[in-house]
Amino acid sequence: MKTAKRLVALAAALPLALAMAACGDKDDAGNNGGAGDNGTTTAGNKLTVWCWDPAFNIYAMEEAGKIYKEDHADFELEVVEVPWDDLQTRLTTLAQSKQTEELPDIFLMQNNAFQKNVISYPELFTDFSKSGVDYSQYPEGIVAYSVIDGVNYGLPFDNGAAIDALRIDVLEEAGYTIDDFAGITWDDYLTIGKDVLAKTGKPLLSGQAGASDLIMMIMQSAGASLFDAEGTPTIVGNEALEGAIEIYGQLVEAGVMIEVNSWDEYIATFVNGEVAGTINGSWIIGSITTAADQSGKWDITDVPKLAGVADATNYSANGGSSWAVSSNADVELAMDFLKATFAGSTELYDTILPSSGAIANWIPAGASSVYEEPQEFFAGDAIYAKILEFTAKVPSNNTGVYYYEARDAVSVAITKILAGEDAQAALQEAQDTVDFAMGQ
Repeated sequence: MKTAKRLVALAAALPLALAMAACGDKDDAGNNGGAGDNGTTTAGNKLTVWCWDPAFNIYAMEEAGKIYKEDHADFELEVVEVPWDDLQTRLTTLAQSKQTEELPDIFLMQNNAFQKNVISYPELFTDFSKSGVDYSQYPEGIVAYSVIDGVNYGLPFDNGAAIDALRIDVLEEAGYTIDDFAGITWDDYLTIGKDVLAKTGKPLLSGQAGASDLIMMIMQSAGASLFDAEGTPTIVGNEALEGAIEIYGQLVEAGVMIEVNSWDEYIATFVNGEVAGTINGSWIIGSITTAADQSGKWDITDVPKLAGVADATNYSANGGSSWAVSSNADVELAMDFLKATFAGSTELYDTILPSSGAIANWIPAGASSVYEEPQEFFAGDAIYAKILEFTAKVPSNNTGVYYYEARDAVSVAITKILAGEDAQAALQEAQDTVDFAMGQ
């Protein structure tokens, strides 16, 4: 815990946005009128949940509530919509004001922010040691996001496993199939991408200029991070990072990847057919399928890996989230609810997959016939079963408290490197920026 304690102290430097105003009054925040005699936010068999996105996370939680209620007739569930940025601010505010009685029973956490919050505000969380959840039924790399010092503090929910989604009609025009992209290296991808571009005029890839999503995915595919096990930045001399930046630059220079200025422009590149593919978390499927005229013209495979880098794989992740149980919860009820639904119900995942595209991290869900169903949009491929196979192979990496600061610093470095600045100088500047943020 030495590292954790040191980082807790350092985390005091993180900004406190909006102070208590961000929490609003109790009605706005969706609280239940304070703690009961047992120190929980609710009485009896009622749970309160904070999460975001009505069509995805909120929908999934409400469906879980319906399933749990089938065997617990007096169970009540109140789901309060709280956007992620607001949720993070509320947690920071409540921790620093020591008003943990305002917490809900359960709240959703972005995976990349989980370690930061548990290390910085351990008083807000309950560990899952008595939950009875079988974590062997989840991919080790996904579980690791919410593990601190060997203790589980979260339950994985939505799947951020990375996919390489490609227009198979464009590939066919250039003489390739989706199988030509399975299990390949980034060098192979670049070579094929140049050929596809020459024959069809279409790049394979696009991304937001100045963003580091692809770099982070490439690094995680090798189990690499921007920090070592002690939480010290490793931006300079990081083999996987240097390899990722090099291939990124080559993709852009060759025209195999195009950069755009905004998220909407990024989505438009493949929805409008400007590019022949995209690499991102599996949640990107929801955007791909908005192009109804492209049904049957897409398929997916695993992502390329770095050549010559130890522990490199063809599997990675971007995004995803996990459920947390607060220190103010009806812990027994909250844990039983999560175990019975998100960690125990194929019915739940069968229900939410077709309606919201919420793909499970819970491996037993993959045995369901729903996951094995061919998807017409993706050339009849059973892509959801394939994604679960990818998920089980995603390497874990260390995020820690200053993940977002490091990620932002690397994004700035990439922009400078692509503009012609010396790579080592730009990476040293990025590391110095993170060191400063950490008070080193």
